[in-house]
Amino acid sequence: MQEHLLNAHLAYSSGRALVFNNYTWNNNGSDYSDFNGHLIPSRVPLAALIRGPAAGGPFPPGDPAPRAVTKEYFDEVCPPSERHIIMSDEVTNAYEAEPHAGQVLDAWVEKLKNLPRCVEINKDSAQIFNIWIFGSQRVLGIWSSLKRSPILTEFRWSQLIEDAFTANRHLFSNFSWLSRLFNRSAYPYDMIPGLLALHIRRGDFEGHCLHFAKWSSQYNGFNQFPALPDHFEQPPMAGRDEATEEGKQIYLRHCFPDIQQIVQRVLEVRATPAGKGLKDIYIMTNGKRPWVAELKAALKNTGGWDKIASSRDLVLNKEQQYIAQSVDMLIGQRAQAIIGNGFSSLTSNIVMMRMAQDLSPDSNRFW
Repeated sequence: MQEHLLNAHLAYSSGRALVFNNYTWNNNGSDYSDFNGHLIPSRVPLAALIRGPAAGGPFPPGDPAPRAVTKEYFDEVCPPSERHIIMSDEVTNAYEAEPHAGQVLDAWVEKLKNLPRCVEINKDSAQIFNIWIFGSQRVLGIWSSLKRSPILTEFRWSQLIEDAFTANRHLFSNFSWLSRLFNRSAYPYDMIPGLLALHIRRGDFEGHCLHFAKWSSQYNGFNQFPALPDHFEQPPMAGRDEATEEGKQIYLRHCFPDIQQIVQRVLEVRATPAGKGLKDIYIMTNGKRPWVAELKAALKNTGGWDKIASSRDLVLNKEQQYIAQSVDMLIGQRAQAIIGNGFSSLTSNIVMMRMAQDLSPDSNRFW
């Protein structure tokens, strides 16, 4: 999602229309793909995930920026014979050192100024904003302009996601039947007092965490805002691409905490000024139901919690099931405080949105 938003901001900054595709898991033409033994849609319409200028919605009144368009529309108005095709290397090879995202933006805006109407970046060339930018503080170089951009200020989740939020809000907040009757909208995304959101990855993420230890990885870029209270210090390595046993345990504690570590961290955050008044918990997780039940019981035993719910408790319709992680992100975005996984892009999506809303940096914590 972050790459899409930065590309949209680049198009906006250069006065061009972004061309977007559906969210594509598999581009071989099949309608469904196999994911861990389950069938999932090979493509999800972007409009099922987000809306606003980044998905073809209007810009604010008076803003002359051209609206984003679908690939199908681009193919009609810019047939192959009229396209100017470039390789991204034409810009990236001009960098003297590793640029931050703001420098990448400026270089591409300058490049696009002198190109004809229909521009296509060869699909086999490198990304404009690559994974090394998103995985480091270099992404923060674009923040001052991105935060003010209509790409973020006009951002909204899709109607599907907002409806799922509203239908399940009673699970994680005190939302009376009268409020539900007269307030059917999840927008605007005001903070929900008393709600603590936890992002806890399970399943195969343990292996990813050990790879992070092997690579001496840092937190995702948008989890490294200087104003955030938690910063990760990489432990010493045993050798090249070789973590010590102590180092592995440090990474696992921050990336794949066990139930005891989770409970301890929740109590620590609850005792801070940002944790004052917390009374409900929502757990964003892909953990199996028995493990989630054990975690919920351990949290409840600490006392003082009214509601404890998780991703596994959400009631979603058939369409919403395939965008459930985005429902989690909206809940996390609106929580009074979050404890997230600094190595996760889902957590960094939430932190980015919360920082854009000027929620207190101290309310964004990590394991």
